[in-house]
Amino acid sequence: MKTLRLFRWVVFTVLLMLAAGIGLSWAPDRSVESLKARWATAPSQFIALQGMQVHLRDEGARDDSEPIVLIHGTSASLHTWDGWSEALKGQRRVIRMDLPGFGLTGPAPDGDYRMERYADFIAALMDQLGVRRAVLAGNSLGGGIAWHTAVRHPERVSRLVLVDATGYPLQSTSVPLGFRLAQIDWLQPLMSQLLPRRMIESSVRSVYADPGKVTPELVDRYYELTLRAGNRVSLSQRLKLRETDEQYAGLIKTIRQPTLILWGAQDQLITEPSGQRFHQDIAGSQYVVFDALGHVPQEEDPKRSVVPVLKFLASSR
Repeated sequence: MKTLRLFRWVVFTVLLMLAAGIGLSWAPDRSVESLKARWATAPSQFIALQGMQVHLRDEGARDDSEPIVLIHGTSASLHTWDGWSEALKGQRRVIRMDLPGFGLTGPAPDGDYRMERYADFIAALMDQLGVRRAVLAGNSLGGGIAWHTAVRHPERVSRLVLVDATGYPLQSTSVPLGFRLAQIDWLQPLMSQLLPRRMIESSVRSVYADPGKVTPELVDRYYELTLRAGNRVSLSQRLKLRETDEQYAGLIKTIRQPTLILWGAQDQLITEPSGQRFHQDIAGSQYVVFDALGHVPQEEDPKRSVVPVLKFLASSR
């Protein structure tokens, strides 16, 4: 009898702990309206495009003939460019958006997150804003979208800035936990309702060279925007396409636009040899490595990482 009572107590304790863990991690979708007050303050705006309400910030010199379009990476948002935008908008028109599937823009109506689709989205956004040609700058997935746009719509892109960009087969030494879980199909029904904030914090810290720079507000931003209705499903759909993306690596050699390549030497997700390959494959490109930065240099140290960008842009004037 004592053994049976002990077994029942252990089972009860385990179930109680599981219930508590689920309760603490319970995180159903949030509506875009509930998130706007914190994450869509001025100068945010929303424009109708391709069946979506695209979250956008368009700042700086309105007479700029070649604006700078900043494109964020997977699970990020236009906020990742806050520091660069502040440094650039005094001289240039700076446009940034939440990509389909991420941030406040949310899911694409057709669920299509192929690179070609993203490239066409950037071109359509430029059309909507009356921009004929632009400098495209992108980080990670956004870098991949930038160079795909330059290949697919070369007449629309004057220059490229690639920041730890996707393009070649990954040789990651560390992948954020959230990305790994989002690729496990049988977990999706559970993951659509559960999202431990600590998992998001761990994922963000893993892409910084100095995890001490990851603030509670930064974790809040990634966490709350991941909860935007539909974004978790979109993330899973996008990550399934990563191997398909790599089939286009041969196109990188066809890029003819002046290109600046920036890389964090401590990037464990897209390691620095990929930066060297971009530099080798894009004729005449410039290459800058930041020894003490990780996968998101524009966010981890915007003041330092924007310096070569300012020089690169000045050389085109």
